[in-house]
Amino acid sequence: MEKRVLGKTGVKLSVVGFGGIVVTDTDPADAARFVAKAVRRGVNYFDVAPTYGNAEARLGPALEPFRKDVFLACKTVKRTRDEAAEQLVNSLKVLRTDYVDLYQLHGVTTADEVDTITTPGGALEAFIEAREMGLTRFLGFSAHSEEAALALMERFDFDTVMFPLNFVTWYKGKFGPRVYDTARKRGMGILALKALAKRPWKAGEEKRWPKCWYAPVDTPEEASLALRWTLSLPVTAAVSPSHAELLWWACAAADNFTPITKKETDKLAKEAAVLDTIFPEE
Repeated sequence: MEKRVLGKTGVKLSVVGFGGIVVTDTDPADAARFVAKAVRRGVNYFDVAPTYGNAEARLGPALEPFRKDVFLACKTVKRTRDEAAEQLVNSLKVLRTDYVDLYQLHGVTTADEVDTITTPGGALEAFIEAREMGLTRFLGFSAHSEEAALALMERFDFDTVMFPLNFVTWYKGKFGPRVYDTARKRGMGILALKALAKRPWKAGEEKRWPKCWYAPVDTPEEASLALRWTLSLPVTAAVSPSHAELLWWACAAADNFTPITKKETDKLAKEAAVLDTIFPEE
């Protein structure tokens, strides 16, 4: 699998990342099998968070045989110094590792959150201390709001940004371009969320993928086109959605990656025009 440099870090990540929810509520043996298969496919980037149910508990033991060869990212929804520091220590324990490669603020959305994080006593202090102590190598954040992402980039020199970069939200909601452009100008590592998202679930709809809070693409062919759109921006990597089948679709698409064509982008823009977006324009 192709690997790309993560911003200024010098680290090379597989263009598909293993989303931790893939192993949420799985049997430990299945979790180990999924991780081993992903590593064989060339995946070296794994992403998890305490809010993903028992994903940390499943991923930690499964990753132990490969820990020195993979890049492990974790997140926190805590916004104060003490809470963020405590959650990192607990994540390290559950993940059975002495450090994570990347520690991220998780799902920052509001201006108030940004203020709490970056003022005295905020989570950013815990992040900086963790890096100084060797508990993490790099610092980043994920956001579900362009305004929050832009504000965080202004206030601190983060190594990475994780943000939804998806053809529907980009074309239909104009959601993503400002964050992407700013991150590129700053030389940040850009990690894509929701590359395989398609639309919100409809009321009463049977959910084919119950661990997804949105309806993802329906076929491997759709997955290939959606992922190729995201990886053609370009970004460092796109994190897989929450089911193993979708991860393998993404791996197959990455194995056969070619940059998206103008004809294909036109097709996706037309498709996006008739779909509801999971992130509306701000």
